[in-house]
Amino acid sequence: MVAAMNKQSTFPPRFSDPALTAKGEARAHVAQTALRTLWLNTGTLCNLACAHCYIESTPTNDALVYLTLDEAVTYLDEIAADSLPTEEIGITGGEPFMNPAIIPIMEESLRRGFRLLVLTNAMRPMMKLAAPLADLQARYPGKITMRVSVDHYERALHEEERGPRSWQPMMEGLQWLADNGFTIDIAGRLRWNDDEQVMRDGFAAFFTTNDIPVDAHDPKQLMLFPEMDENAEVPEITTACWGILNVNPEAMMCATSRMVVKHKGDSAPSVIACTLLPYEDGFNLGRTLKDASGAVPLNHPHCAKFCVLGGGSCSA
Repeated sequence: MVAAMNKQSTFPPRFSDPALTAKGEARAHVAQTALRTLWLNTGTLCNLACAHCYIESTPTNDALVYLTLDEAVTYLDEIAADSLPTEEIGITGGEPFMNPAIIPIMEESLRRGFRLLVLTNAMRPMMKLAAPLADLQARYPGKITMRVSVDHYERALHEEERGPRSWQPMMEGLQWLADNGFTIDIAGRLRWNDDEQVMRDGFAAFFTTNDIPVDAHDPKQLMLFPEMDENAEVPEITTACWGILNVNPEAMMCATSRMVVKHKGDSAPSVIACTLLPYEDGFNLGRTLKDASGAVPLNHPHCAKFCVLGGGSCSA
């Protein structure tokens, strides 16, 4: 027993080697099959400081600075020059509508024929841009999906995550989007240990009561994201896990998406493997989409918890 414990203590730290797990097994990698979704992170500044923000956005966190229109265009141009099969531009933050260039970035993406998926809390920063947003919706009907963060259908639990007085402004923005004909998705969270079916039934009643055109039982229209804790005990994913878990690596988010970010102090943006890991050097794949087109090692607890075991995906 003592010998076994001593042997265990010689293992390297978990998730430390991109090629091997702590037990020396071959780590799973995900090859990029095609770049279907390009995410543009418009910056980490947000009007809220949520209790469990995936990307640590707050009103003062500018670790990822505002992306400019010219910087976004660089990547849209690369898609065109290399004939990449990209169909969708995802826009995330922070709160994207705090970025002064958000409307020009959206308009340029739409002008080039991409679908847009915009993640927002639907609060005051979005509503300050109601007029230009409504104009884009009128000129590009059916091309914009607004994914609104509604952590729970109960106000008290939503505000437990997002802070007091965050419910009513969100509701006003959500109803404005519905009234103006936007396609709406909702992002909820499974952080309260609710059964998923109970959550979907609760959201269904919420949508009906408030006349929000979202099907709570469609996993695309209502995404319920698993919680992530970097310190939680989650297994490392080996090459054998695909068959054991009956999971297809091509279904992983990093098989079809990348995210552009600009780190504070950098002269140019970088391309990151995953929307959830903007600060991890090992997931920074270079300056261009071509640089970032290689396989991604599942070398972080979020890879296991959120994607492989949780079935989570930020893309539509």
